[in-house]
Amino acid sequence: MHALIQDYVSRVADQSPLQPAITFKQQRFNYGELDALSDQLAELFRESGCHRGDRIAFCIPKSPQAIITMLGVLKADCVYVPIDPDCPPARIAKVFDACRPNWVIAGKSSAKLIDEVLTDPEFSSIKVGCLDSQCVATTNNFQCQFCFADLARFSSARHAYANRPSDPAHILFTSGSTGVPKGVVITHQNVMSFVDWGVDYFGMKSTDRVSGHAPLHFDLSTFDTYGAFAAGAELYPVAPELNLLPHNLVEFIRASELTQWFSVPSILNYLAKFDSVDFGDFPTLRRLMWCGEVLPTPTLIYGSSRNRVRGW
Repeated sequence: MHALIQDYVSRVADQSPLQPAITFKQQRFNYGELDALSDQLAELFRESGCHRGDRIAFCIPKSPQAIITMLGVLKADCVYVPIDPDCPPARIAKVFDACRPNWVIAGKSSAKLIDEVLTDPEFSSIKVGCLDSQCVATTNNFQCQFCFADLARFSSARHAYANRPSDPAHILFTSGSTGVPKGVVITHQNVMSFVDWGVDYFGMKSTDRVSGHAPLHFDLSTFDTYGAFAAGAELYPVAPELNLLPHNLVEFIRASELTQWFSVPSILNYLAKFDSVDFGDFPTLRRLMWCGEVLPTPTLIYGSSRNRVRGW
């Protein structure tokens, strides 16, 4: 029985530290590495003055570094806030105004964007770090406080957590169709009830290779990420550029030997439209799952979203 989301990773790390956890392009992390790096990041946050319930935002593309950030924030008893790196500065400013983060984790591709947001003196106390190999360049409004290499200076010893299952784990912001993005607070218990049901219902195993297609600021990514970790499986985040050409996406599924695919239906329609998939193309694929508003039950209540999920 797990009490908090990060326990999924720690359990596998304790039992099978060399079990593959994440593969993304040329990067591979096993569960032992994922657990240790996120513990080091949590220690960094604690030493910087973060306390239980503090918000920490990240504005970096989907990657192992983004997932290490999520776990490190949780292990520091804080709350993570995923930010879409393609958002305009005005929207990010509204998100920051609503959640008041202590830190924002940026990257080379988002440094200019974050700099523009931090021109507002209201956000002058927000500190910026990164998990790139080197610190992002100093800008007019922030100086990067740490990079990936700096994690080695911090202890990877596991701390006792003050959070309870009913405490917030992350905040997902709506599209803002009414003009202002609204944060939906998701607790550890919310996530784990959903994930534990899904892992059992779909029979996920440690031998699974799971797609991570959805962006991390979209709630569909919750089952990809934490479902894989709950099963002790290997997560394969899908680089956004693969969506540009359907044959590239098909080759990714084939070469990764995925056993589970989960996405919105439009992606499957996209592959079908361009006749990208041959008969028997994915011999390892055991489950094809999608989420949308036109599919039959079961209906899952997750946060404020209604996700209809069906698996084959």
